[in-house]
Amino acid sequence: MAFTRATGKHRAPSRMTRRSAHAAGVAALATTGVIGTLTSPASAAGREAALTGTLEALDSTGPTKTITGHGLAEEVREQAAVQEEAATAAERQARAEQEAKRQAEARFKQARAAKERADREEERRRLHSFQLPVAGSYVSTAYRAGGSLWSSGSHSGVDFHAPYGSTVVSVGLGTVVEAGWGGAYGNNVVIRMHDGTYTQYGHLASVTVAVGQTVAPGQQIGVSGSTGNSTGPHLHFEARTGADYGSDIDPVAYLRARGVRV
Repeated sequence: MAFTRATGKHRAPSRMTRRSAHAAGVAALATTGVIGTLTSPASAAGREAALTGTLEALDSTGPTKTITGHGLAEEVREQAAVQEEAATAAERQARAEQEAKRQAEARFKQARAAKERADREEERRRLHSFQLPVAGSYVSTAYRAGGSLWSSGSHSGVDFHAPYGSTVVSVGLGTVVEAGWGGAYGNNVVIRMHDGTYTQYGHLASVTVAVGQTVAPGQQIGVSGSTGNSTGPHLHFEARTGADYGSDIDPVAYLRARGVRV
């Protein structure tokens, strides 16, 4: 009886098919160079050496990618570190500049405050200073000098040399309590000084201040002349403990006690 082979997926490939597949596999291996490398050496040592070289060549391709990737990551980290360091340095520089600016402003304020204090102190000294009523002048008639020119029989003040029209100033800081005609004194000014004493300026050609006005040391109060009981242009100057006649004190000693060279 005859048997018939069933067709389908269990059918084994024909001999021709198996030969074709084997030939294709050999060709593929030959293309990679593996068969040629393994079959060309005549000895077992040669085949082993060839196989070792092939494996090393194959192994070299995988780690290369890993090493390259590792190097790139390291480079990125280094760049990030450099950028972070630069940012930190820039921040430190900005803080240093801000601190330097703050210190400069503080020094400027301190210097300005010191100058203001010095200016105030200088102004205070100036306002509390005394000087001659006529700049560069000298005493031409002394205090308590005797003679018929004075109703009391003696000079109640001193005369300062002052050609007609010379500038007459207040010897110190004070308030004008009299300004105008003063009888025998002619045109005169009486000032209550800041220390409570009084000074008088007589025989003026004209008066340039008014009662109630505050005057500073060296401020002009009039112009010298020869009005009232006078024999010629000069300045009659008195220092007093009160506003009234008869409370006079030595004008030279008064000025010297307040730092004026007479």
